[in-house]
Amino acid sequence: PSAPGHLGHIRPAVLSYSYAKKYGGRFILRFDDTDPKLKKPLEGGEQLYLEDLAWLGIVPDQITRSSDRFDLYYDYMRQLVEMGHAYVCTCDKEKWKALILKKKPCPCREKGVDEQRSRLEKMLSHTFKQGEAVLRLKTSLTHEDPSQRDWPLARIVDKPLHYRVKDKFVWPVYNFASAIDDHLMGVTLIIRGQEHFQNMLKQKWLYDHFGWEYPHAFHHGRLLMKGVDLSKSKMIAGIESGKYKGWDDPRLFTIKSLQRKGFTPDGIKSLILDLGVKPSD
Repeated sequence: PSAPGHLGHIRPAVLSYSYAKKYGGRFILRFDDTDPKLKKPLEGGEQLYLEDLAWLGIVPDQITRSSDRFDLYYDYMRQLVEMGHAYVCTCDKEKWKALILKKKPCPCREKGVDEQRSRLEKMLSHTFKQGEAVLRLKTSLTHEDPSQRDWPLARIVDKPLHYRVKDKFVWPVYNFASAIDDHLMGVTLIIRGQEHFQNMLKQKWLYDHFGWEYPHAFHHGRLLMKGVDLSKSKMIAGIESGKYKGWDDPRLFTIKSLQRKGFTPDGIKSLILDLGVKPSD
């Protein structure tokens, strides 16, 4: 987490936990901390999330961190390359994008497994530096949605801004790490925001390559409240500038703020369960 949980984050947590308890399943709390460049993890952020969940009466059956699973992700990257389903691209980003928009492959896509294997190892050994190579999944170049065409699996970060991981330079993207973890952890039901619907379509390409069955997924709409900003980046900027006094500032809608304002856990859970998993905002 790059910031504490707010009302938007708690919604899928409450829904997932409720489904797990209703059907005798497990509730897994995963910290997908694989963005060490744009969304710097908040030191102590995990504990804040656990405190928020505990206040709501939610106790995870399992807690994992993506940053603990790099060697596992690297193994699956190698498998995809060996199967011919992934390639390391060293093309200029804009030139690659221009080819993809024309539904044409870049030169890197056509290279053999031996060359791809060698390139991947250069990524992993940090011979390639940031911006020089990216691992991509082979999908359909003619897909109507350009974002689905050969989406990236991993990229190089020279100086990770991560308080736990300093010696890893190849970082899996969310769609790769999350999809691998869903399969390995036996996830059967995914509940997340509507903005992740396109991610589900991307992840299904990966599942098809491995011959796996994709979990069932609900994609709920956003919680919108007049005059309330649920943007984490804006909240962080507001605290850093002194606009807000802290994460429990009454003008915010973090869980800490809701606690301070006197909302009850049962009231918040009732609201979320009444809204359910409908896709509309």
